[in-house]
Amino acid sequence: MGSTFLATTSDWISKLLTWVTWKTFLTLLSAFCFVRVVYDEINKRTQRLPMIGERVLILGASSGVGRAMAKQYAARGARVCVVGRREALLAEVREECLQARRDVPGTADHDIAALPGDFTSVADMINIRTFLEEAWGGLDTLVVAAGVSALKPLLAVTGVQGNEDSTKEGIQRTVDIAAAATRGNYVGPLIAAVTLIPTLSRTSKAPAILLLNSVAAIIPAPTRTLYASTKAASLLLYQALSIEHPNIAFTHFLPATIEGDFRASAVDSGPVRELDPNKHGLKREKVAKRAIEAVDMGEKNVIMPFIPYHFAHFLYWMMGPSGSVVESMARKKYNYNV
Repeated sequence: MGSTFLATTSDWISKLLTWVTWKTFLTLLSAFCFVRVVYDEINKRTQRLPMIGERVLILGASSGVGRAMAKQYAARGARVCVVGRREALLAEVREECLQARRDVPGTADHDIAALPGDFTSVADMINIRTFLEEAWGGLDTLVVAAGVSALKPLLAVTGVQGNEDSTKEGIQRTVDIAAAATRGNYVGPLIAAVTLIPTLSRTSKAPAILLLNSVAAIIPAPTRTLYASTKAASLLLYQALSIEHPNIAFTHFLPATIEGDFRASAVDSGPVRELDPNKHGLKREKVAKRAIEAVDMGEKNVIMPFIPYHFAHFLYWMMGPSGSVVESMARKKYNYNV
């Protein structure tokens, strides 16, 4: 009888402690979430830098997410400078930005600028910096949205179809295409950073840089050898810069496949292998909205969509054999069979 009572009492105490432990955990978790929300709201960048009048430079604004971001920034009253290589498209973007901010008080047409330029050109970037300092007195937000795609398996670039040796001409062609990918996805972001980081630091009370990168930089995929490796290089470049320049809020934005014609200008002229991006890809406007939100909130590393790519990244790097599952899914997505 006594032993039964003790056992029952012990079981009851164990259950009580478990209940208290879970209740304490949930209470602490709720408190943490509340404090985090309040902290984020207090430290929101827009508390220190009003949206109206924010000086925004978007490199790669003639199409895609850069174009969508330009319109969204303009609609909330920012001064926006759009940069791209296609002058006719830039004129269209400027007009769209002017229309988007028609009802915003205290704004003027000269607050929207369109400058033709190539962010891989040192001379062009210096000219852009000079314009920003003379016209607006500096810069608050730099958006690096320009880049190039590459869509072929690496050996396919050389012309190899089986196990035969690559020719001298094929190897040289691969080197040339790799240089083009590197220039568009690494050298351009590098030039933009070294040209404009001092301007941001000197002229803004809340400087920020957004690098529009790709989830391919952290989760490898077939047919994206050159694209992923050059995107990874610029990602690590900006992540290291964020440590060297803690006064600037860096946001590294890593979306999955986005709708649009970005792949049509692939430096290797490769075909699109995945399902039609215009049907299955992320919508440009949604990506632009989430990217701007990330800059406002000071988020450092953002993967979009969160599911499944956060888990895929974790599985690939942390779970050993399960990395092969991620590789298998990547082969399926890009319709690649060995």
